[in-house]
Amino acid sequence: MTDCNPKPLHFSTLGHRTVVADFRGGRITSDAGALLLREVADRLGLFGALDAAIPDPRHPVYIVHDQKTMLGQRVIAIALGYEDLNDHQTLRADPALQLAAGKAPEEEVALASPPTLCRLENRIDRPTLVRIAAVLVETFLASHPEPPEHLMLDFDATDDPTHGKQEGHFFHGYYDHHCFLPLYVFCGDELVTAYLRPSNIDAAKHARAVLKLLVRALRAVWPEVKITIRADSGFCRWKFMRWCDSHGIGYVLGLAKNPVLKDAACDEIARAQWQFQKTGQPQRLFGSFAYAASSWDRRRRVIVKAEHNAQGANPRFVVTNVPGDPQELYDDVYCQRGEMENRIKEQQLDLFADRTSCHRFLANQFRLLLSSAAYVLVQALRRTALVGTALARAQVGTIRLRLFKVAARVMVSVRRVVFHLASSYPYQEVFQAVYERLTGPVAVPAPDGS
Repeated sequence: MTDCNPKPLHFSTLGHRTVVADFRGGRITSDAGALLLREVADRLGLFGALDAAIPDPRHPVYIVHDQKTMLGQRVIAIALGYEDLNDHQTLRADPALQLAAGKAPEEEVALASPPTLCRLENRIDRPTLVRIAAVLVETFLASHPEPPEHLMLDFDATDDPTHGKQEGHFFHGYYDHHCFLPLYVFCGDELVTAYLRPSNIDAAKHARAVLKLLVRALRAVWPEVKITIRADSGFCRWKFMRWCDSHGIGYVLGLAKNPVLKDAACDEIARAQWQFQKTGQPQRLFGSFAYAASSWDRRRRVIVKAEHNAQGANPRFVVTNVPGDPQELYDDVYCQRGEMENRIKEQQLDLFADRTSCHRFLANQFRLLLSSAAYVLVQALRRTALVGTALARAQVGTIRLRLFKVAARVMVSVRRVVFHLASSYPYQEVFQAVYERLTGPVAVPAPDGS
């Protein structure tokens, strides 16, 4: 790389002293927390699994940057907050990223350039994407040391704005712009899969096929596991519910209100209105009844929440095949799906899952999966090493700011690579605790943080 002598930056004086800055500090990094991500990735075997899922057509003799290193470079850079391939023009010489990606932190041996990473993105085909998605599912399975009794899978879709005339871009009336419509599946805080779709489809499109594949994979490892699906009214489709009924899968799905539903719940709605008028206090009453839309194959149980307040009546409906008290199912099960929206925000805002600006649709699906891999990496850190710390429930952006963005001077010799972290770093105790958990014999601390 060319060694330029940039013009010094002169700032306001401090008394009689001049204040000058330049970009000639040498082997200094602002991302020493990448060392922690490297330990997590090694424990998961994530980059090796991703590399095995992607064929490499390049001739071995001419390979300068091996595929596993490039995958580690890109995924860890996303976790560190670098969303663009162009960022790697200078990042490729960052010692922390070099080491975390599996390469010696030497100035003469830089990581892959943006064009090289771009070529990797654009040679991904559909079968390869399926194998990468399977790696995420296998990583989810491996995150459970003991077979779980019950899994609650949250399905949701969101908008992913497009840029220009990309493959698969369409205008979406609800979001009022051109976008993709990715489908996410989470289990609690754990990402199970992410699937990019064009937006000229129903929100539930392909959800049944994705569910079939997931159930097959989950039950192959845990035959006795109980599975429940949770989603909003966009996924309330009778074929989806019929498949769940016939395969022993529970579901708790939002149901869009209509005049027939309101008539069926008229008693609860009227009683809530009467009690509000009598007391002046907001009212919430619950009930259930059997209902079938004209397109459904049969009648199913519907839960009604009859709410009335100063703004008027606000009834809500949920269809389910899960037994239980209506209020408990609504409050303790269905409403908890809102937590998934926080996970999607982490993906979209903190890990740049919406940075799908390639022309090829398959390349954009690959970018979504790389972002998903970055989430899996940070979530594994949160699950195994942050329990009981001040960052136990922190979102990705906060974890990055407090744990990854650490300044360090890097010294490289024949025998050692030494990171001298900033003495004024304010979260040294948390960093030390995370280090001990990741490098110690026990990877997963007890729930109480001990």
